[in-house]
Amino acid sequence: MQHFIGTYECKADVKGRIMLPAALKKQLSKSLHKGFVIKRAVFNKCLELYPLDQWGNLMEKINKLNRFKKKNNDFIRRFTAGVKLVEIDTTGRLLIPKDLTNHAKISKEVVVSSVVNILEIWDKTFYEKSIDEATTDFAALAEEVMGDQNENDLS
Repeated sequence: MQHFIGTYECKADVKGRIMLPAALKKQLSKSLHKGFVIKRAVFNKCLELYPLDQWGNLMEKINKLNRFKKKNNDFIRRFTAGVKLVEIDTTGRLLIPKDLTNHAKISKEVVVSSVVNILEIWDKTFYEKSIDEATTDFAALAEEVMGDQNENDLS
């Protein structure tokens, strides 16, 4: 499993294309020929970009859900709403579909942020607001999420 590193500021053109920085394009190089899946995020007003193999792993888990349970069907429908296959062209541009650009309210200033094995794509204003809101209780959140981990489990 590949893990991405970094937060990058980009600009979107009028067609919704963003030019990915060279450092990020280099990290994505293993996945460039396979393609990517872009979708609405579950918890935030941003988009998630999955390398196709990561998306396949996730879909294998989701495919195990019992579709004769309404809540599972509802989840699958909402989770996959607006999902699109996308490619990064040879110049390093990613075309964000118009419906997803509208959903995430992406304007000219864009932030692409690594989240372990996927990338989040944000309008810069919403990204900064999200980071500001998340940092208020970050120490407590870090302790709650990671505090019961044994140090040996983290290495």
